[in-house]
Order: sequence, then structure tokens, then C-alpha cells
Amino acid sequence: MLKGFREFIMRGNVIDLAVAVVIGAAFTAVVNSIVENLFNPIIGALFNAEDLAGALILELPGGAAIKFGAILASVITFLIVAAVVYFVFVLPINKMKEMQEAKRKAGIEDESAPVTELDLLTEIRDALVASEGKHHK
Repeated sequence: MLKGFREFIMRGNVIDLAVAVVIGAAFTAVVNSIVENLFNPIIGALFNAEDLAGALILELPGGAAIKFGAILASVITFLIVAAVVYFVFVLPINKMKEMQEAKRKAGIEDESAPVTELDLLTEIRDALVASEGKHHK
């Protein structure tokens, strides 16, 4: 049972996922700090409030309130995270895929493509045929 668990944990995908979660948590802290300490005070100042969460509040009867500023802060956080993910991960990956597709269409073999058993056997056959031709001359 422990051997199976160890094999599961040692797979590359699980370790990559763990690293991604840790980096994602750290990145979230950075983005939250930027929004709370930079954007919130600036936008809050535009609305004469201490920060964005304290701005754009709609007071309702009975003491309830709708905090549009807090919602806007969450939207800003989301947009920053989405932009970073797009520009750091999605855009480069898409560019790499486009380059690979262009190479494939141009007939250029991918150097990282794995050599199959058929490829090796074909090379061996061709080498044998070439060496037989040299011996018969």
C-alpha cells in the first residue's frame, strides 16, 4: 500500500501540481497585497474613502449595505491574476504550439520527437543494404 502511494507521489504530474499550488498561493498573496495597498487607496481617494472597500457603499434600510467597492476590488484582483496567467503561461504556450505546427507543415522534423522502433529498424536495414553494396563491388 505504501509502495503504491510512493509511486503516485513521485510521478511528475503530482509534484508539478504541488509546486503549482505553492506558487499560486504565493502569487495570490502578492496580487492581494498590490490590490489592497496600491489600487484600493488610489481608487478610494477618488471617492473620498479610506480604501476601495470603503468606497461605493449603498446603505439599505435596516443597517444592511451593498459594498460595490469591495466587489470592484475583487474584480481588479481577478483581472490582474487573469492577465498574468495569460501573458506568462497561455501566450507563450500558444506561440510554441504555432511554431511547432508551422514546422510540421513545412516538413521540418521536430528534434525532440521520439525515435520509434520502426525508425531504428529502417536505419539498420538501410545501413545493411549500403554495406552489402560495398562488399559486392
